[in-house]
Amino acid sequence: MSRIGKKPIVLPSNVTLSVDDQNVVTVKGPKGTLTQTIDRDISVAVEDGQIQVSRPTEQKRHKALHGLYRSLVNNMVTGVSEGFKLDLEVIGVGYKASVANNVLELQLGYSHNVYLAVPSEIKVTAVTEKGQNPKVYLEGSDKQLLGDVAAKIRSLRKVEPYKGKGIRFVGEQVRRKAGKSSSKK
Repeated sequence: MSRIGKKPIVLPSNVTLSVDDQNVVTVKGPKGTLTQTIDRDISVAVEDGQIQVSRPTEQKRHKALHGLYRSLVNNMVTGVSEGFKLDLEVIGVGYKASVANNVLELQLGYSHNVYLAVPSEIKVTAVTEKGQNPKVYLEGSDKQLLGDVAAKIRSLRKVEPYKGKGIRFVGEQVRRKAGKSSSKK
C-alpha cells in the first residue's frame, strides 16, 4: 500500500472540508478556499477530525493516484490554514526589483525593464536593503500556483554558472564552473 496515501491528514479546527457528488473537494479556512477535482475512483472521507484518502483496488493506476491525491489534499489543508512562502533572491550588478499594484518590475540587465503581473491570489513584496541583494517574497495558499509564479520569475533570468548572476531561491546552492584559464608557456 502507498505509504503516503495511507497516512491520515489531521484537519485543523478552523478548516472545513466538503466533497460533492462529482468528487470535487473544497477546503475552506482562514486563508481562503481551494477546490480540487479528485478521480472518481478515489474516495475522501472525514472521520474523527482526520481526512482519510482511500482507493478501491490494488491496480497500478489506483496505486499511482492514491498518494498523489492525498498529497494534493494535504497541501490544500496546509495552504488554507498556514499558507506557503517562497523567497527569491536577485543577484547581479544593477539588478533591481520593485512591486506596485501586484505588478513585479525587474531590472535584469536587459535593455528594458521586465514587468510581470502576479495573480491576485499571490501576495508579492520586494525588499532592497543596502549592501544586500534584492529579495522577492511570495505568499499564498495555493502551493501549485505559488510554484508556477516562482518558476516564471526565475525563468526571466536563469542563474548562470560562471558568475552566479540571476534569480534564485534564498539559500539555493548553484554549481559554479571555472572560467577560461590562461595558457601556460
